[in-house]
Formats: sequence, C-alpha cells, structure tokens
Amino acid sequence: MSVADVAATVPPDKQPSYFEAVLPLIVLTILVGGSVALFGLDAMEGPLQVAMLLSGMTAAIIVLRKGHSWEAVSDASRRGVGSVVSAIFILLAVGGLIGTWNMAGTIPTLVYYGLAIIDPNWFYAASLIVCALISLGIGSSWTTVGTIGVGLMGLAWLAGVSPVITAGAIVSGAYTGDKLSPLSETTILAAQLTNNDLYVHLRHQAWVSVPAFLVAAIGLSVLGFAAPTPAAGEALINSELGALDQLFWITPINLLPLLLLIIMSLRKVPASLALTWSSLFAGVLACFTQPQAVQMMMDPDLVGTLEGNIKAVWQVIATGYQANSGIGPVDDLLSRGGMASMLLTIWLIVAALAFGSILDEFGFLSKLVTPLLTRAKQTGSLIATSVGTAIGLNVITADQYVAVVLPTRLFRVEFQKRGLASTNLSRAVSNGGIVTAPLVPWNSCGAYMAAVLGVPTFAYLPYAIFNYMSPLIDMLYGFTGFKIARITEEEAAQTADISPGDV
Repeated sequence: MSVADVAATVPPDKQPSYFEAVLPLIVLTILVGGSVALFGLDAMEGPLQVAMLLSGMTAAIIVLRKGHSWEAVSDASRRGVGSVVSAIFILLAVGGLIGTWNMAGTIPTLVYYGLAIIDPNWFYAASLIVCALISLGIGSSWTTVGTIGVGLMGLAWLAGVSPVITAGAIVSGAYTGDKLSPLSETTILAAQLTNNDLYVHLRHQAWVSVPAFLVAAIGLSVLGFAAPTPAAGEALINSELGALDQLFWITPINLLPLLLLIIMSLRKVPASLALTWSSLFAGVLACFTQPQAVQMMMDPDLVGTLEGNIKAVWQVIATGYQANSGIGPVDDLLSRGGMASMLLTIWLIVAALAFGSILDEFGFLSKLVTPLLTRAKQTGSLIATSVGTAIGLNVITADQYVAVVLPTRLFRVEFQKRGLASTNLSRAVSNGGIVTAPLVPWNSCGAYMAAVLGVPTFAYLPYAIFNYMSPLIDMLYGFTGFKIARITEEEAAQTADISPGDV
C-alpha cells in the first residue's frame, strides 16, 4: 500500500488540509513543552497526560469539522487504546512482580551479591552487557528491564553510582538484545511486514546494532572511569549489606522466581502470564523463606495465620512492599512496586494512543508524509525519511507498533521501485520505530521504562546511547551506500504484487 492508497481511505472532501494536519502537532508541542517547563521532571505525574488529551481533543474538533461523526472518532480512539491492552497487562504484572520480588528477597539478594562484588568503574558497561545478554536470550526488552534492570537500579542507588546513567545503560542493553534476538516479537514483526526471512533480517540488522552497541559500551566505560569516586564508602556499603541481611534471609533460593521467569520466557509463555506467575510464586515463596518480611505487611492480630499470609501477598501485589530498616537508601529501594504504582503510566499511554489513533485513521499522518516522500530522491534520503517517519510516529502516535507498521505500508512500494531490498526497510523501521520508542516519555515504551526504573525518560535519554546511535548509523549507511542491499528489476517485479497486508 502506497501513500496514495493510505490517503484514499479517507474521502477527499474529508481529508485535512496541511494546516489542519499540523495544527494538533503544534498544540502538542506547546502543551508538552509547557508542562515540562512548569513542572519539570514531575510532568509525568499528570500534566503530560492532560497535554495529550487536550491535543487529542484538538484533532477531534478538526475531524468533526471535516464532516466525520463523533462515533467514528470514538471508534478510532477505542481501536488505538485496544492495541495496547497487552502492554497494560504487562505493566500491571510488572508492578505486582516488583512488590513480591522485594518481599521474597529476590531483588534484595541480587543487590546484596552485586554490592559484594561491585566495581564502580565498570558498572555502567557491565549493566549494558548483562541486559543485552538477558534480552538476547529471552527476546524481551520489557521483561529484562522489569527484572534484571530493577536489580541493577537498586545496586546503583546503594553503591553511589549514577542511577540516571545506569538507567540509560539498562535501556541500551535491553534494546540491543531485543533487536538481535530471534525470539523478539517486534523483530519478528519487522521481518514479517516486509516479507523477509527472520534470520536474513537479523543479519542485516546486526550491521547496525553491533556498531551501535560498541559505541555505547565505549561511551559508558568512559563515563564510568571519568565519574567522581562514588559517594558510598565502604562503611556505608557495609551498613547497607547489614540492613539487607537483617531484613531478609539472603540465599540463592530467593532467585527461584527469576529462574522461573527465564524458563517461561524461553518457552514463549506470554509476558503478562509469565510475570504474573513469577509474582505469585514469589509471594508464596516469601511466606516460607521470609516470614519476617511478610509479617511486616500483616495486621498484628493475623500474624501466623493463613489468612494473614494471603492478605499480605495480595496487598503487596496491589500496592507494593514497604520496608522499614531505618536506612534511607535501603527503604527507598525496597518500598516499591504494586499494580497501583503503574496507574499514572497507564493513564499516559491511554491518552497518547487515543490522540495518535485519530491522527492515523483520519488522514493527518499521510497528509504530512506525502511531501516528505516526494522530496526523497536519493537512496540516502529515502532511508532517512523512512527512519525519520518512524521516529516521528513514535512521538505523535506514542506506539512503537504504529511506528513500524505505517512506514512499512507507506514506503514498501517505493523501495521496490528503486531496486532496494526490503531488508533495508525492515532495518530502517526497526531502528527508527522500535529502538527510539523508549526515548519518548509519553510513548508506551518510554513511559514503561521510566515507571519501572524510577528515572524520568528525559533524564536517562542522553545515556541510552544505543537507542539514538542505531538510527544515526542506519541513515549514515543510506547516504554512503554501505551494506545497502539491492534487488534486480526481475526481483522487484516478482515482489511488487505482494501487499504488506498479506504478510
């Protein structure tokens, strides 16, 4: 499907003008900028959500003025929100998991062992590598960040290294593995939409992901050695270790919920189910291995009863675990989690997707993309336009799947006409649409990372080196011609009748 085909789905008399197409984006820019200026990093606590809703209302008013019904606007918004129901379930499951993993001693054990062997100079690079390996193995950046990432953030807070840089390293590593894993659903999607063999796509993707990962590793290593000596001295670390050892029975048994999650991920159990089962298992395990921690969440008159244990686990899944060690950093680390902690993030995602779906379904986006495509005369400019469009869709529609699917629909025929293999397009939409998603605060990925890691998206963005180096390297290849695969005229003719909707 070409740009013209997408635009044709909206009758000509109901298509927005160029000014009308760009007006909601102007409103979005003003309101988002204003919320950040007024509220700073607290903008995600509500102001950003209001900005997204008001921008959506602006687009809705334009749609109504063009003759569409309010029912059509409502249906578009419902479809947009419905596309992220699975992501919402994952968010809620991660919230519950963080709470029970804290109570079961899983996260405290990871932090305890990490503090005992930590080398602050290599901490950022090590975080990058560990997350990349885990994500490569299980094929999920979200699961990696929600489990190993949370443990690494705890290490950063207690050891005195920068949690902001650590968050950037975690995001970089998680997305490196995700882009190179044959188990990743987004990687599979990019290959399928462009009718490519998965492993052919992965080999083509590696030419961008591996250099971007090396740049990230070098940059984070330099940051580790150039940073001031961590403020946490040996005495403070020993006191933190002592507090963890006093609150919990530190044993490798506490890592069983992590092992269960890895096994289920490798067996391709849906992420929300795997996270929920690991959370429930951790809650049950805590009742046997961490009775003191569980009792802290009980009513005094229910201590030692089955009802008390059930209520404690249930409460922790709902609202998180609360620690009271008397040591601030330790209590801040452990007093987290619960499904309720994810509600602000879900609010942001719902508001952003409602806005983005209106722009997509009523012709705003195709109106803006058409002039970009007509100006992309050379291979480099075409690939840059594809990557840039995917990045722009992450900002506008707040959904990485839209940022992958729509550019594939818009640009596939043009790539074929110019004798470019579809692997170039699958790589472009991966690096523009998937890798940059966690860099946008109101995107479902960016909102998730900020909520789970406890660091605002704008704060960790400069240190998520892999995530912005990948699109830059991809565009560089386009302009230089390096590793740009081409097809013959006969091959282009054979594939020209294949519609992305058929894949």
